[in-house]
Amino acid sequence: MNTQLLPATPAASSSGRPELSPIKKPTHGWFARQYRQRMLRTDLLTVIAWASVAAAVALWLADGGATSITSPAAAFTAAGIVAGLAGMDLVLLMLLLAARIPFIDRTIGHDRALEFHGKLGKPSLYLLLAHGLLLVIGYGMAEGLDPVSESINLWVQVPDMWLAFVSMALFIAVVVTSLVAVRRRFPYEFWYVVHLLTYAAVATSIPHQFSVGGLFAAGTWQRWYWLAICIYTGTALVYFRVLEPVLATARHQLTVARVEAVAPGVVNIVMKGRKLNQLAGTGGRFFIWRFLAPGMWWHPHPFSLSAEPVFNGPDGQGTLRVTVRNLGDGSARLLRLRKGTKVALEGPYGMLSTAARTKNKVVMIGAGIGITPLRALLETTPFAPGEATVLLRGHTDKELYLGNEILDLCQARGVRLFHLTGPRGHGRSSWLPEEAVRNGYSLTSYVPDIADADVYVCGPAAWAANVIADAGKAGVPEEQIHHERFDW
Repeated sequence: MNTQLLPATPAASSSGRPELSPIKKPTHGWFARQYRQRMLRTDLLTVIAWASVAAAVALWLADGGATSITSPAAAFTAAGIVAGLAGMDLVLLMLLLAARIPFIDRTIGHDRALEFHGKLGKPSLYLLLAHGLLLVIGYGMAEGLDPVSESINLWVQVPDMWLAFVSMALFIAVVVTSLVAVRRRFPYEFWYVVHLLTYAAVATSIPHQFSVGGLFAAGTWQRWYWLAICIYTGTALVYFRVLEPVLATARHQLTVARVEAVAPGVVNIVMKGRKLNQLAGTGGRFFIWRFLAPGMWWHPHPFSLSAEPVFNGPDGQGTLRVTVRNLGDGSARLLRLRKGTKVALEGPYGMLSTAARTKNKVVMIGAGIGITPLRALLETTPFAPGEATVLLRGHTDKELYLGNEILDLCQARGVRLFHLTGPRGHGRSSWLPEEAVRNGYSLTSYVPDIADADVYVCGPAAWAANVIADAGKAGVPEEQIHHERFDW
């Protein structure tokens, strides 16, 4: 069933619904300027990434690397060195993309950073494998040994070289376990522990780079370059992945205040804490939560806030809220959380927020538990009455979680609201109810001017993909479609 509950007119003050704090609307063109600035930052990151690979090779050439190519054996050795330099640089870039550095997160988003992180896995492994193979061939040719004998010789005779072999084995294990087909055969916890081997692989690869030969000899630019990027990468990982979450947890002192039933298998987890004003304006961005209860403290949960923080005391004291659906063993345990359970947090992360806006108009499309981040975004992102449309999708009205709260917000802010309920259709627009598909409905049936709006999509992956495809067919440019993937 397709139901428009509200036209694009704000509620009268006598409606009895709670009034919102005024939201300052940006001046004309502000969102476009924000987008241009973010694209400039994206270009800067791209240039830095490519320049780092070029610098690794250029510094080797500047230190006379090419002058050593005087024979076929030396050519194999030189090619192996170049492959190793490029491969190691890509590995460090992978670590920086996964370090949750705020500048990167605010520029391309957490999910895109991890997408690029994953895409670099195979190229970096291939380069490192080529590095090892070419060096073994080159060294072997120079010494009259076959590759196997040369490998054994390097392991036994050369200081720290055995660590390089261990590092290579760890890199192979990491890449293989990161393949989607393999990941689906193991629980998340197994994959996560194995993936931590990346750090061990990098740590075991560094010693031989500085102790073998004169590649990074003291006083060379290469030595300073690699020391700098290794130290920066390690510092970023330790600070943003370890220290900052510990500081945030200590700063906000979150504990579970109550667990409220929303629908069968769905609850609101309300947490109280301090200095929550420092988390304001997060919109639909997500945090990584760890509920410090027996058997649960080690399991991270990427949940968005389903409402902005509520302040009820000095020093930013107040409450936060996430809405959780029972989708497996981990989330099922959260439905039984006890009052007073301490909570650790990391974040916020992601671009499902006002920071991604490019246009004054906005469309929010959510399904199932994906509706809840849009409720928080609807509460804070700026727009004028008539400039926003919300479409909520579910099999029944009971699956439109927090629907009453969203109805109140839409009426208060002058938002068009559609409830799209019923069995899923099987046509081109299969994200819509069957009845809508049968009648030939698409996104433009609900939002005729959608090509001139930012479109936020949140819901199950396959469903969201259909929405995004429909938005593209409606003429919405890729940069105006915002969808956060939580397969991190």
